[in-house]
Amino acid sequence: MSQLVLRKSNKQTTLSNSLLIGFAFSTAYFPRILDAAGAPAPVNFVHFVVVPLVVLIVLTTTRTRTKQQARITDQLLTGLFILFGVIIISAIVNEAGYINVIVEYMLLAEPFMLLLAIVAIPMSLAQIKRFQRFIFACATINLLLAFVQKPLIDAGLLFAQGFNGTDGAQGVFFVSGAGNYVSSTVSLKFGLYFFLLQKKSPIWLRGIWLAAAVMQLIISDSKQIMIAGGIAFGILIVRSLLKSNRKALVYLIVAAAVGSGFIWALNNVEYFAAFENGIKKLSEWGAEGEARKIKLAPLKIAVSHYTSGLNWLFGLGPGHSFGRLGGWFLRDYAGLLQPLGATIHPASTDAMYAYWNSWIAQESTFYHPFYGWAGIWGDLGLVGLAAYVYLGYLAWTKLALSDLSRLYILIVVVVGLIFTQMEEPGYMLFTAALIGLNWQSYRLKNNR
Repeated sequence: MSQLVLRKSNKQTTLSNSLLIGFAFSTAYFPRILDAAGAPAPVNFVHFVVVPLVVLIVLTTTRTRTKQQARITDQLLTGLFILFGVIIISAIVNEAGYINVIVEYMLLAEPFMLLLAIVAIPMSLAQIKRFQRFIFACATINLLLAFVQKPLIDAGLLFAQGFNGTDGAQGVFFVSGAGNYVSSTVSLKFGLYFFLLQKKSPIWLRGIWLAAAVMQLIISDSKQIMIAGGIAFGILIVRSLLKSNRKALVYLIVAAAVGSGFIWALNNVEYFAAFENGIKKLSEWGAEGEARKIKLAPLKIAVSHYTSGLNWLFGLGPGHSFGRLGGWFLRDYAGLLQPLGATIHPASTDAMYAYWNSWIAQESTFYHPFYGWAGIWGDLGLVGLAAYVYLGYLAWTKLALSDLSRLYILIVVVVGLIFTQMEEPGYMLFTAALIGLNWQSYRLKNNR
């Protein structure tokens, strides 16, 4: 009788924890659209409190874990503590504000916190399906909003803070600087997840969803995501070839088909003509090219502000360089953060000045000097970069057990060379949720 009660209690705890994880995810996924609808600005900060609190609850209340779950949980916790320690040291070395430490840590660590929470609980098949339905609803809301926003903005019925219907088709990320790219990436990732893995759903529904996700890429003019996705898939093909994976042939056939379709579209579809402009500018990535100069500007700017050898190890300080925090976040929410001691650094201003004084700035944010990897290195130095890469390594080796999960990570890596989506909580937590769901399905299937 006592064993029955204990099992029932564990099942109820897991259900409650999975609901809490869904709530935590929502606080990071929906605040932009809530802000646009009139919610107070602090709604954008709620997830900074909710996510770590939920992780703490999950870790302290989950009683039944397999050895594999316990091992991965310990490794992720270790990685998260290391990253936090590095950020604190960087802040001390560079006299950055303590609020910089908190925000920087949460922007970088939150996706791994969500993964930690998902991995730590022994989800049943019913709970996995319930969480899948929740993610399906969240992804569908984002997709439908983007399709509704475009015609309303074009007709002048929806104000998008200066964005036209193309750039303003941002789904739940309305209104933000690169919201169209972020929203499109979310739709594409879920479209692939739904089409490839949810095989019990009707093929026509999965096909329509994926086609709609691709259409969102087009209507929102998210060419950067197409390029990033193509590069990520290319890396996945090379990995499969090196491992003599039988899937490599399938991937090569898919790549050939997509490549042929793309070449045809370049010559026959007006929308794709814009890619020709980018192709013509490939020479700008040469030794004296403007694109290369601007993209590598953070390296020179950061070093020019170094005052000691410690900067090579720990950077210029959290929020002081070329990430989302230093580029926009601290300025957009200055009214809330400056009274809490937020600090900024001239390196960020120097990089923005270099960008806007370049003729190529008018072409695309593809050439922007503010991007994920530059921000992590600029803020936290080589040690901080290594700490973040270690967390990514854990996600890749311990949790990305399917090529689809690996593709998700590769897209993040490639997009991190373009802009600052790596510090967009809603997008990163959505990616983490899909990887976590994949891992839980694999664990249940293999009794691990």
